[in-house]
This record gives sequence, C-alpha cells and structure tokens, in this order.
Amino acid sequence: MAPAFASACENGVPITSTLLLKDTSHQTVFPVWGADAGFGDGRLTGAGDVIMVPDASTFRYLPWSPGSGWALCDLYHSDGTPVGFSSRQVLRDGLDRLDAKGMQLVTGLEVEFHVLKAGDGTHDGHLTHGFQYLTEDRYDQLEPVFELIRKNALEACLPVRSLEAEFGPSQCEVTFEPVAGMTHADNMVLFRALVKQVLRREGLKASFMCRPLIEQSMANGWHLHQSLVDTKSGDNLMIPGSGEVLSETGRQWVAGLLDHAAASCIFSTPTVNGYRRYQPFKLAPDRIQWGLDNKGAMIRALAAPGDPASRIENRIGEPAANPHYYFTSQILCGLNGIERSLEPPAPVETPYDSDAAQLPQNLGEAIDAFAASKFYRDHLGAEFVDYLTTLKRAEWQRYLAAVSQWEQDEYFGLF
Repeated sequence: MAPAFASACENGVPITSTLLLKDTSHQTVFPVWGADAGFGDGRLTGAGDVIMVPDASTFRYLPWSPGSGWALCDLYHSDGTPVGFSSRQVLRDGLDRLDAKGMQLVTGLEVEFHVLKAGDGTHDGHLTHGFQYLTEDRYDQLEPVFELIRKNALEACLPVRSLEAEFGPSQCEVTFEPVAGMTHADNMVLFRALVKQVLRREGLKASFMCRPLIEQSMANGWHLHQSLVDTKSGDNLMIPGSGEVLSETGRQWVAGLLDHAAASCIFSTPTVNGYRRYQPFKLAPDRIQWGLDNKGAMIRALAAPGDPASRIENRIGEPAANPHYYFTSQILCGLNGIERSLEPPAPVETPYDSDAAQLPQNLGEAIDAFAASKFYRDHLGAEFVDYLTTLKRAEWQRYLAAVSQWEQDEYFGLF
C-alpha cells in the first residue's frame, strides 16, 4: 500500500530467497534444504528471506493500472550485506569501475518484439503479414498498437524515440533516446512489462521471445548502441580522428568486446531459443567480428570525424536478456580492451564469408565458454559465475531432455 512505501524504502521488504534460485521454469535448482546451497554455510538455505530495498529514484506510476506504482529494488542478506548477484548492484559495480577511469557509458536501445491477436496459444493471429519493411501501410495496421505503447511509455517517463513496423509478420521495433549510466537497463525492465501488460488488456499478446514458433517469423534482436563520454568534459571518446574509422579508445573497446564475445553470450543471449537467431543472411551476426555500418557483423561501427553521435552498435543480443547483466558484460569487456590497449582486427566487408570465429551455436556452448572464463571469474567472482552457470545448465538440461516435434515428425513413422 502507498502509505507503507516510505517504510519499505527505509527498512526494506523481506522476500523468499528461493525466488533468486529458480530457472526459467520457476523450479528451484539449488539444494536449499542442505547446510550449503552453494553460497557458503547457511547462506540462502531453508527458503529463508532476503531483503528487497526499493530505489525511490526508479519509482513510476503505471498509467495502465490506476493506483499502482513501480520501483526497482536492490537485494541484501539479512545481515545487510549485498546479495552478490543482485543485478543492479552488479551493474553499479561495473559503472563504478568505468567512472574510476574517467568515463561514462551512454547507451541507446533498439528492441524488437512480436504482437499477435491473442488466441488459444497455438493459433495466435498476425496483425500484419510482414515483409514490407517500414512501409506506411504496414505501420498504419500497427498504429493502434503503437499508440497504446507510445501513450503509456510517455506517461511512464520512458524516453521512446521511434516506433517502427519491422521486417517480419507482426514484428515491431521501438528505439530509445541515448542516456548514460544505469537508466536504460532499468528502462528495459519496465518497457517489457509495459508492452505485455498494456496489450494484454486489449486482447493482444506481446512476446520478446527471440524466435517464436509462428508462421514465417523473423527473429527478434536487441541492438545495444554504445558510446563513451569523458566524465569531466562530456566529450564523446569514440569520435575518430582524420583517417580513422573509430577513435583509438573506441577500437580498444571493440577489441575487448570481441575478445570476450563467446564467454559473454550467456549475458546477451541467455535462452535456448536465442541461438536460433545466429544465422547468416538474416540481418543477424553469426561470427565474432566487426564492420563499418554493416548489419551482418556482430559489432557495427557508426562513426565519422566530427560526428558527435559516433558510436558502436552491438547486434548480438536478444530482447529476453537481463539488461543489467548485459550492460555489465559490455563495460567489463570494453574496459578490459582499453586497459590492455588491444587493437581489433580489420573490419569486415563480407561478414558471412569471413574466417572469423563462430559465435556459440547453442546455449550449452555459451555456458561452457562462460564457466571456463578466467576473465569473468576474476571480475565478477567465482560465486557469481557458479550461480549463473547453475541456473542456465538447469535450463539447458531440461531442453536436452525434452522430445521435440522435429524428432517426432522425423523418426516416428520412419522406424
């Protein structure tokens, strides 16, 4: 209730700790009834509580739910120490590392998703037939949807910049104005909830699943635009000099992202389904490389001497990613490239013909790369790496144990 909000901000609200220990099936995958659930003796055992402390600066009224408000929270153990994998705290630590180097991360979001007429779950209908990218008529068909999103996003103080009819059937894209720090990670959490909840009230079904099993669908991506700003002068540190395609700092940032790309996929692409997007000739990356304004490369550089909007776009992500973890991975990897003075390979012109290393082909490969990463163990700690690895391995093992429709169609009548 509203009168209790001030007390919640001051004292926190207890919640069951097993909420942090469930995979995407909402099953607890850690041994919480033993003496050690994997976090030290007595930590997060017995389904005890952790403390959720709202960040009042994130408070929003929800225009589609009169009388309701929204605030993001940080998590603490009962002794007051932060929970080591609380996502906003993890990102805050990453931003502090960047600030110590005199830099700020500025991000802009491009988020794709599907909106369908709600049916019985298997016969949801398209609002548009797609494949007429950015045409006026397709936009007009989606205008009622976009008006709902636009109205509620603006009232919820989300800095939406554009709304577009994307390439696939019933596929939409929304972009956000660039802002610094944690803001867009927080905004992404609210935006996904807003879209699903607002449209549900209108008999529509929205999904940020990467590649849903709907007829002729195109995969959804989350393209993360990034630039670095000098905290004192406000200068964009990615603007190239004469004869450069990207500044030295920008190239080093790119080199760090490329160097740790495979191990970072667990952050950018955390679901089984997300790896079905990594296919050639589909406006998505399939290899670890960068290019100049090339939408087939993993990283697309958009920069020119004197251009204050100089930046890179990492096209690797899926819209289901945890935004705070995703941002953190970009900061840690990019900063590592700067600290080591790395230089990236030459930008590619034909990304689907290059000899660059492949991105992980599935979630299992991504988990293995992350679990084996000394870089992430050094920067995020063994507890965090083991925590996320345990969650994602549980999801991956359930997927491997399931019998797919493809197997049924392929083998049942044959043998």
